[in-house]
Amino acid sequence: MPLTSGPQRPAPPEHEHEHRTEHDMLGDIDVPAHAYYGAHTARAVANFPLTGETLAARPHLIGALAAVKHAAARANAEVGALDPALASAIADACAEIRAGALREHFVVDLIQGGAGTSTNMNANEVIANRALELLGRHRGEYAVLHPLDHVNLGQSTNDVYPTAVKLALHAHLAELLGALAGLREAFAAKAAEFADVLKMGRTQLQDAVPMTLGQEFGAFAATLAEDEQRLSEAWLLLHELNLGGTAIGTGLNARPGYRERAMEHLRRLTGIPTLVSSPDLVEATQDVGVFVQLSGVLKRTAVKLSKICNDLRLLSSGPQAGLGEIALPARQAGSSIMPGKVNPVIPEAVNQIAFEVIGNDVTVTLAAEGGQLQLNAFEPVIYRSLSAGLAHLTAGIGVLTEHCVRGITAHRRRLADTVAASTGLVTALGPALGYETACAIALEAHHTGRPALDLVRERALLTEAELRDLTSPASLTGLPAV
Repeated sequence: MPLTSGPQRPAPPEHEHEHRTEHDMLGDIDVPAHAYYGAHTARAVANFPLTGETLAARPHLIGALAAVKHAAARANAEVGALDPALASAIADACAEIRAGALREHFVVDLIQGGAGTSTNMNANEVIANRALELLGRHRGEYAVLHPLDHVNLGQSTNDVYPTAVKLALHAHLAELLGALAGLREAFAAKAAEFADVLKMGRTQLQDAVPMTLGQEFGAFAATLAEDEQRLSEAWLLLHELNLGGTAIGTGLNARPGYRERAMEHLRRLTGIPTLVSSPDLVEATQDVGVFVQLSGVLKRTAVKLSKICNDLRLLSSGPQAGLGEIALPARQAGSSIMPGKVNPVIPEAVNQIAFEVIGNDVTVTLAAEGGQLQLNAFEPVIYRSLSAGLAHLTAGIGVLTEHCVRGITAHRRRLADTVAASTGLVTALGPALGYETACAIALEAHHTGRPALDLVRERALLTEAELRDLTSPASLTGLPAV
């Protein structure tokens, strides 16, 4: 989008120690001369030195805030509430911010009191000061273009912030879904590679019945596909917005027609055609059920992913004294004292991310329950918890895919020997031998260490042809004969 035409006055000389004085309802406050933020943001920085993690660490949220302000400016101009020249300057400033400009000026802590007011004010001030420059003015000349009278026109933190949070989470989820698809495809490729590798399945960590390593990896792919579906369902719930409801959902101070036009512009700016306005803005302003739903689905994904990582660590354990059925790629030395030791560091890291997501779900649940009457004041910690979980899961899944799953190999000889020696084969003979006879064979094999099939042959309980048929890979695994 082209910048607003007109002279662009150079900024006054600025040094690190220089300040400009701004004013708010509490009085005058000095703001760094180079800053695009203003008085409200400066107070928030002083009030909330909490996590050390600022809005600048969440570009998706900054972009979403700019999209909301951009849409609002255009809508306000169209309903006659905002001078078109001011609306154009605001829109151009928002376009720059959405492209990545001025991110370092979003300086308030992600956790803050006020239901996200400090975040909204930070955005209003940065946008206003950049828009002033585009109009050829200096930062802080709010008589010309004001952060609240113009940038925040027809809005409240209570509709801007949750709208921006939903749009930001939408972007985070898109990245997570892409990462999950990559991991699912990697497991599916391994399932095809290991389709002919017979092994023992286990229940309660004890030998069960035979299966293929391909079936085991195929189950990993299938369970991830389920998570993709559940996440996609939660994704769509983020598209219902309360923009235009202002303070509590009644739309006070928003011009007639503003809400509809703002939603039209937001759909165009974001490229999300399914964004809709909630049918009950009062309910939508106080309700955070969508975040609880999303958090629950994220927890489900994290739990299942952690279980997969547990399985990878078990299957690769040893390698001599453990199961040792597969080998994970060696990524780094595993010990400062034990030479040659290699640890399953990638699955271990993903386990820890899963633990974090599970803990974040408790935070989201308590924050959602803590809302009162027409507003939930705790959406900042809800967003921080969800965005951190989404970002960390996305990164962890990418690392698991590239640094672990794609390089997994099978110890085929060991797997074959384990199947041959396992009493689990006797289960396949049960229908032919009867339970009591099959149980006696299994117990003797277990106590003597002799292969169960040898005992069956010695007693002439089945013919060789019957044994071959009952213990063929197709019979044992339910897969079609090749």
